[in-house]
Amino acid sequence: MLRKLVWTLVAVLFVTAGIWGGLVFIHKFQDESFSDPVVGPRSNGFETASVPGSGLMPPEPVRPGALGGGDEIDMLPNELLIANVPDQFVESVRGLGFTIIETVPLRHLGLTVYRLRTPSGTPVDEARRLLAARYPTATVDAHHLYRIQGTDEHHNRLARPLAGWQPATPECGTGLRIGMIDSAISVGHPALKGQRLQFHSFHKEGRRPGPSEHGTAIAAMLIGRPDWGGLLPGAELIAANMFEKNDAGRVIGSGMALLKSIDWLVEKRVQVVNLSIAGSDNRVVRLAFDRARRKGLILVAAAGNWGSATRPAYPAAYPHVIAITAFDTDRSVYAKANRGSYIDFAAPGVRVYAAVPGGGRILSGTSFAVPYLSALVAMAVEHGMAKTPDDLRGFLSGSALDLGAPGKDEVFGWGFVQIQPKCQ
Repeated sequence: MLRKLVWTLVAVLFVTAGIWGGLVFIHKFQDESFSDPVVGPRSNGFETASVPGSGLMPPEPVRPGALGGGDEIDMLPNELLIANVPDQFVESVRGLGFTIIETVPLRHLGLTVYRLRTPSGTPVDEARRLLAARYPTATVDAHHLYRIQGTDEHHNRLARPLAGWQPATPECGTGLRIGMIDSAISVGHPALKGQRLQFHSFHKEGRRPGPSEHGTAIAAMLIGRPDWGGLLPGAELIAANMFEKNDAGRVIGSGMALLKSIDWLVEKRVQVVNLSIAGSDNRVVRLAFDRARRKGLILVAAAGNWGSATRPAYPAAYPHVIAITAFDTDRSVYAKANRGSYIDFAAPGVRVYAAVPGGGRILSGTSFAVPYLSALVAMAVEHGMAKTPDDLRGFLSGSALDLGAPGKDEVFGWGFVQIQPKCQ
């Protein structure tokens, strides 16, 4: 009898353990589905803008897979970028087992960047350390990938009214030259018909550019026709595509295409560059962006949609780049927006109605907050109000509505800038 009771207790324990183990496994799987393992103005062309009123909808909860790309990689496997190399580099690096895939002279930045394939079986980080030790004066890093910083939503508002800006005339922004690095653009879209737009794609030869939804939306926000709510319909947009479909059909935005794009915009002498993209810190990209800044370009970038306070998004987090986060109509920060000391300003970026191929769509993300500050920066530079990132931060912060903790904070930066182009 006692023996039978013991075996009964053992059986109960095994069953209980199995059920508990199953519950723990399910809970862990659900958690992992939410994780992100990868990755006062004077008469100067401005006037005061009003802040949108109470929100129509509260911020949406974070959805599975929406934080930072799920299991997408953030660098190309087996590849490195290197610049500032010594003489005889080509011969010596081949002797180390590396293959030169591409040599790119960035003439306007005064740089030549090499794209290398690492030796067979050598991890990227180990290969980078090898090159850094072999060529101590060079700048070397992985070949990082970048992502557009927006997602689809379900409501209906154009850019200008969403920010409280008055309707614009077709001439608003005439004389301004704005640069943009993003995805491809549907240049025949009605929002862009007749607008001043130069577009060039830097996708790899033999591959196709990535989809044009995101680039079309940002371009139309910047210079779209007045009936599409364009912020500066009279400005000229010089737009570069850095996204392509790789051999597996995945859309990627490569660091090399980003480098080619910024070099092209230096040549075009734009006043500001809109960067609604985000990725990892890359030494070669950082070097090129520093050169671009010295050439006079002002860079404005998305704070990132990873919902992280510990993982900065680049290029926004570089000190000489003005970083923009997004808020909703109730002045709450976008649910997926990054936090950090690098955040400078906030602008509407939740449920913005913007042009996409075939019509329009409601979109959300820090991507869609960037054009507001790009427009204001371009106007400030044109009117001689500021020429450096720090000058611009000082000028714009003087007109900012504080949306978070008193002073500059890690959620909203200095807040929402309360001026708009005076060109209705």
